[in-house]
Amino acid sequence: MINPQDMAHCVEAIRHGSRSFHAASKLLPKRLRDPALALYAFCRLADDAVDLQVEKSAAVIRLHERLDKVYRGVPEDGPADRAFADIVQEFDMPRALPEALLEGLAWDAMERRYETLSDLRAYSARVASAVGAMMCVLMRVRDRDALARACDLGVAMQLTNIARDVGEDAREGRLYLPLEWLDEMGINSEAFLANPQMTPELEVLEKRLLKEADRLYQRSEAGVGALPVDCRPGIFAARFIYAGIGGEVRRQGYDAINHRAYTTDGQKIGWLMVSLARTFGTTFMPRSALIHAQPLPETAFLVNAAAAPAQSGADWSDGILATMARLKIRDREQHEALAALGRGVRS
Repeated sequence: MINPQDMAHCVEAIRHGSRSFHAASKLLPKRLRDPALALYAFCRLADDAVDLQVEKSAAVIRLHERLDKVYRGVPEDGPADRAFADIVQEFDMPRALPEALLEGLAWDAMERRYETLSDLRAYSARVASAVGAMMCVLMRVRDRDALARACDLGVAMQLTNIARDVGEDAREGRLYLPLEWLDEMGINSEAFLANPQMTPELEVLEKRLLKEADRLYQRSEAGVGALPVDCRPGIFAARFIYAGIGGEVRRQGYDAINHRAYTTDGQKIGWLMVSLARTFGTTFMPRSALIHAQPLPETAFLVNAAAAPAQSGADWSDGILATMARLKIRDREQHEALAALGRGVRS
């Protein structure tokens, strides 16, 4: 399905850009491994295409144009675009799912902050759960309960990433912790960004965030049994490897300011073994009632999109185009402010 040379390029992109997913992918069946790696490569390169550019709005618009070409069957002449176009055609991928990812990248480009945990889950739905829903589509799974649990897993993984990267993000001027949480603990967001310090108050917020992630990891497990048996080890592996990152944050005393949590290759191998053991168990164990839990309100739109046949995405495009329009206005205002500052310096 995917050109071998294009596939080799995607594998290398993931090998260097997402070691945790690369490790988990080793337990996926061959029929799913290549499409999954190609999907992650497209998503990873899309993230880099925005994150590494100064002109954020132009980068997001450019990505939207590339996605439009993919869905018209005329992808740009690049390995990741061609491979993703093959996936879209082969698996009838609903456009609303990659569009959701692009909206999340646009929110990042806008340096958007999140007032509540619900707002943060809405962001996580776009940048992580959208990928989980696309993975279900690759497995030919369109069951709403399974999709809801895949979206739970995506949010949990993103919350873990945020907990791990609090210090690194702050030093780059980014803040993802819910602002109302900061207010409750008496932490001034601007002062924190100006001088990130580990404090007992921040430890409380790290614990709270990882507790929410753990709750969603537990919910997500109920959905693994609804997946094809040969796909379960890889998904369990992703669940345990990312939860293991949260475990490392705890082991370091929740200090994500002075330390960045890493997991070792030995730990990853251990979790791969656990994943195989858990897969054997889910073959015979009855399904947990959690499989029928309602999707998070913030991920319901993804469940609806993935459960239905692929749509044109026109309605969704209207939403993301509005987001990009706001991003362009923001970029223009920043340019005007810098120009005015320059004129003031020269005068």
